[in-house]
Amino acid sequence: MDIGQRIRKLRLKQGFKAKDFAKEVDISRVYLNEIERGTKTPSLDTMQKICDALSITLAHLFSVEDKDRSMEYCQLLENAKELSPEQLTVLNDLVKLLKKK
Repeated sequence: MDIGQRIRKLRLKQGFKAKDFAKEVDISRVYLNEIERGTKTPSLDTMQKICDALSITLAHLFSVEDKDRSMEYCQLLENAKELSPEQLTVLNDLVKLLKKK
């Protein structure tokens, strides 16, 4: 799957309509369509804006591991980076509880 197809898949999975997503990324809907079809290659700046809108990293977008599971994992890691040490302890305790079920 090429990058344009991945962007489209992730966009749809998160419930973004093309028009709304293009506005979020500050590009035209036509340009977004060209990116998703693979006829245009976005700049690195645009790629970063796309990733920001999808709440993923550039590394995740280009990764070849299990994409569906990896997206949630990546989002969890990004969210965890903003937690205090006390909040991280609570999160770790919650994960341990979930693993027991």
